[in-house]
Amino acid sequence: MPPSSHQPFNAIISVSDPTNLETLGRALADMGASIYSTSGTKARLKAAGVEAYTVSDLTGFPEILGGRIKTLHPGIHSGILARRDDPAQMAQLQEHGLQAIDLVAVNLYPFAQTISKEDVTLEEAVEQIDIGGPTMIRAAAKNFASVVVLSDPADYDSVISEWREQGEVSQTTRRHLAAKAFRHVSEYDTLIARFLVDDGRRTADDSVEGNKQKAEGSITLAQSKMEPIQNPKSKIQNFPPHLALNLTQEQALRYGENPHQMAALYRDDLSASGATLVGSLKQLHGPELSYNNLLDADAALGLVRDYTMPAVAIIKHATPCGIACGADENDIAEIFGRALAADAQSAFGGIVGINRYVDGALAYHIARTRFDVLVAPGFSEEAIEILARKKNLRLLAVPDPEEEEHKDQMASQLAFRQISGGFLVQTRDAVDDEIAMEPVTLRHPTLEEIADLTFAWRAVKHVRSNAIVLARKLTTVGIGGGQTSRVDAVKIATEKAGTHALGSVMASDAFFPFPDGIEAAAQAGVTAVIQPGGSVNDDAVIEAADVAGLAMVFTRKRHFKH
Repeated sequence: MPPSSHQPFNAIISVSDPTNLETLGRALADMGASIYSTSGTKARLKAAGVEAYTVSDLTGFPEILGGRIKTLHPGIHSGILARRDDPAQMAQLQEHGLQAIDLVAVNLYPFAQTISKEDVTLEEAVEQIDIGGPTMIRAAAKNFASVVVLSDPADYDSVISEWREQGEVSQTTRRHLAAKAFRHVSEYDTLIARFLVDDGRRTADDSVEGNKQKAEGSITLAQSKMEPIQNPKSKIQNFPPHLALNLTQEQALRYGENPHQMAALYRDDLSASGATLVGSLKQLHGPELSYNNLLDADAALGLVRDYTMPAVAIIKHATPCGIACGADENDIAEIFGRALAADAQSAFGGIVGINRYVDGALAYHIARTRFDVLVAPGFSEEAIEILARKKNLRLLAVPDPEEEEHKDQMASQLAFRQISGGFLVQTRDAVDDEIAMEPVTLRHPTLEEIADLTFAWRAVKHVRSNAIVLARKLTTVGIGGGQTSRVDAVKIATEKAGTHALGSVMASDAFFPFPDGIEAAAQAGVTAVIQPGGSVNDDAVIEAADVAGLAMVFTRKRHFKH
């Protein structure tokens, strides 16, 4: 066991993050510790008036190879790993003149910060791969019964307080610290592995051969990941063969899908960034968030970010009930009004997503309807003052990605779905910037219809399959989704639209297996259709559109959302 607070003991401190370092150093010195540090940490301690020795005093060996070799030595690790309850091991320490180490406070080279820098080189990243630090942390964590391991500066104060008050650090605390230390090293190693894989992909993609393939119109790397797997036991070449999910609890949630279920929000330390809901979420007002609030907010955020023009989406149960966009940056309040009018009944109690800042004028209109959550890049002071009067409205500020490069990084993230005993992993679905429209009917769409078809195609991928969206003047007028029959989805959308279906366009996330869906849409007043095509009955479907005088285009790409 570590010595009591009035006994002398040895501590190693080697940190890249100096947070709380002075407090820890002074506390250990006051408790009679002999502190050993690597050169950088020793200098910081000396500046704070804390006496420290170099690790070379323990090893009898200098730091070499430009600092790559500092603590990888029996003089360090024997003192950390020796079992205090094993007389033979303690005798060996004495025989070789080695000292027992009772506390290890180490955090690792700033690898994450390094690779987040623009244009970081592989060499720069590799130099920030810590070797000695993880080795000391793992050794101390393994021998937690005898050694206190501190890998997080946030733990310094509580551990020192317990040591002073109780005369020792309890087994429960030390076991908790050990588990945290192993998790810290695991996350660090996984981040390095992910970077090396991703950097290798980028290098390959930028190669002369890769550019040649692109020039010849060959399939791209992202597309190749989506090819069907012929052999169930085969592997996708460009997917990591091993994936580790490193999740850190961000906050407790009000409840899960239902009030009797507990829930928490976890951050994915590998992919969460300032551009994600979890990475930059700031709640400005309202009650605690629930599991469903966050699911709906994420759906709303993902939807409006698919539009470069000002856009508003209203979500209910992770499904859009009203979407609108417009070209005028100053018309966001009018755009909101159109999204609300698309299905005002369903919108009640829903979640609103907006891809522009919320000002006072827009806030005034939003406040007239009951919503649970409003997520946007930001809010003016006037908007917050108006919306804060709604006691149960949660205001979430999630800034937009600032750089195109960052958006590309977001688009390439993997999506996970849990099934019994495992996970399904895929690349995230994305709508192409330029949507391919292949006219297949006698009548081609007008420019106005093309604008609405483009709008509807971006919207339909956010609706549960089978998914149908009717749109007119850059506004949804009817949405049908989550049905086992596509024609039923069409009927739901047209019933929702009512007379607003007249002159609207229709988007379908997948092909029409029979002409009945087209016939139902034409009967309701739809004038143009966008769909992937690819059915064995495409000829009959096209014929039905021609008979009804509809324009129809194929995209040759579907957007199922299961």
